[in-house]
Amino acid sequence: MDDSAVHLDDQALPFWVEVTEDSDDDSMGILGGGNPELRMVPLGPLRKNLAATVDALQQVFADVAARGGTLPLAEAQLSFQVTASGGVQLIGTGQVQGTRGLTLTFKRP
Repeated sequence: MDDSAVHLDDQALPFWVEVTEDSDDDSMGILGGGNPELRMVPLGPLRKNLAATVDALQQVFADVAARGGTLPLAEAQLSFQVTASGGVQLIGTGQVQGTRGLTLTFKRP
């Protein structure tokens, strides 16, 4: 692990999270149903979880792109929310409407 990764492990970013009584891991306050609170999210777990999510998505995109066809995959956009512990949760289409999730955009070079 390089010095910048070690440095990130000790840092945190403020995120608004939704605090719910029935959840062990509070999610970012975008879906409603809980009380929003500003929490410091640790960058180490966030970096690790986001990298694992992107790696998995890259493989999915490669599989889809390999199919070719008349209309090949040229761009993909995915929204996600961050949990208070640094987890990453992709937002499904039923939840996207009216949310304030973070969006990743993948484009062909």
